[in-house]
Amino acid sequence: MPARRSANLTWETVQPAPVVLVRGPEAVLAERAERAVIDQVRASDPDVEITRIDAAAYEKGRLLLLTSASLFGEPRLVHVEHLEAMTDALLEEALAYLEDPAPDVVLLMRHHTGTRGKKLLDAVAAAGHPVVRCEALKRDSDKADLVRADVRRARGRIEPGAVKDLVDALGSDVAELVSSVAQLLADSGGDITAEQVRRFHAGRVEATGFEVADAAVAGRLGPAIALLRHAVATGTGPVPVVAALASKLRTMAIVSASRGGGAPKGLAPWQADRARRDLAGWTPHGLAAAISAVAAADAEVKGLSRDPVFATERAVRRIAEARSR
Repeated sequence: MPARRSANLTWETVQPAPVVLVRGPEAVLAERAERAVIDQVRASDPDVEITRIDAAAYEKGRLLLLTSASLFGEPRLVHVEHLEAMTDALLEEALAYLEDPAPDVVLLMRHHTGTRGKKLLDAVAAAGHPVVRCEALKRDSDKADLVRADVRRARGRIEPGAVKDLVDALGSDVAELVSSVAQLLADSGGDITAEQVRRFHAGRVEATGFEVADAAVAGRLGPAIALLRHAVATGTGPVPVVAALASKLRTMAIVSASRGGGAPKGLAPWQADRARRDLAGWTPHGLAAAISAVAAADAEVKGLSRDPVFATERAVRRIAEARSR
């Protein structure tokens, strides 16, 4: 399996090779790239042996053991996850492996973010192995392009207004955005209208609460308050909003306290990755203050306050202001 040049590869164009690197913080695109490689390898041989390695818990010599020549030359795929938390032993052995990769093995590596392992990342690219860059989708136009591409790939259609409504409602969470597109495609038979998008989200009160939580945790006080007031005006009560705030902060606290690059017990990998992105700009002191604020609000909206809406708004304000404290 000859290596392809690393320039301009996407999850749609990547192919199996002796070494494949998927790097970047956008979990949805990275997961698609990893799945594309794995599915293609399995299509070539359904009995391929697949082994997963957590780079943060790597044991010396394991890579050599898994990639050593087999008696019958069976194809194998070694999936190394969380390179950003790799041990020194893995770094040393992976660099050595790049000099002479096994022809019957696909070494699929995933690096989320950060500078740890940069020497290995540079070495993979310099050797011409496939590199799929999954940069964060920050602009609404990029998210809209992703929505349209997913619909086009499914041979469906979507109204321009529906694209905008989806990005406005769910653009802060790309995983939720693409999941909603898939659900709408299934529900609509492939023809998505703006009215269908509005009906879809009208029945999902929790989505509004998480929009407020996303803005508050990002420190965007103005948008968070505006979203909260809109939520209240359109029928969302304070209780689900506070529940969304508590859920988000709880996940952030769990990930903040965990060690290694994997997902803590009880969390999906995408939840842990999202929490790590949310934690940027937060200090332990600020996070503690935010958790205290939402705990007080939870009691207030459940009976201790005469004005639950005011209590919720005060909590949102305190959370947004606690960022970077």
